[in-house]
Amino acid sequence: MKYRLLMMGTVILVILSACGSPIQENMSRDVHALSAVNQEGEQVQLPSDLEGSYWIVDFIFTNCETVCPPMTGNMARLQQLLKQEKLSIPLMSFTVDPENDSPSKLKEFSEPYQPDYDQWSFLTGYTFKEIKEFSIKSFQSPLKQLEDTDQFAHGTSFYLINPEGEVIKSYSGTKADSMNKIIEDIKALKE
Repeated sequence: MKYRLLMMGTVILVILSACGSPIQENMSRDVHALSAVNQEGEQVQLPSDLEGSYWIVDFIFTNCETVCPPMTGNMARLQQLLKQEKLSIPLMSFTVDPENDSPSKLKEFSEPYQPDYDQWSFLTGYTFKEIKEFSIKSFQSPLKQLEDTDQFAHGTSFYLINPEGEVIKSYSGTKADSMNKIIEDIKALKE
């Protein structure tokens, strides 16, 4: 009986917490602090530098042989859609290979995607341990270097962070149609 009451209470809390948002949230995590540098070598303090804004995050690395190129292509598509909708939402791509991905290497990697660096930052300047902890604690996204290779296993989601610095939703970063859902959700949140 106690278990049933506890479960009912949990369900009611979940329903009530969802009532305050115009979108269907699937996460609730605080973004932990991280100091980084962008592709220009400029210092970035997160989440404090983006306080008061919605923003989108993903994890990539320049030597990636699998998911990073399509994810970065989808982020480029998202940037174009945001511009079409006149939505000023910062985009942050964190490298999971900071020992090899310098600001200049990130810039070289990103150039074919024609990013607007005023909106989209490619970040490095932390240790692997720091980005691993940041990925796990802030986004529940495991990260590890694969043995005997220069490749990494990392999450493929795009994450939506609210103005209070909370991760509120994850989307597939490998599916192009997810970019339309992100736009739809951001428009609903900004209404």
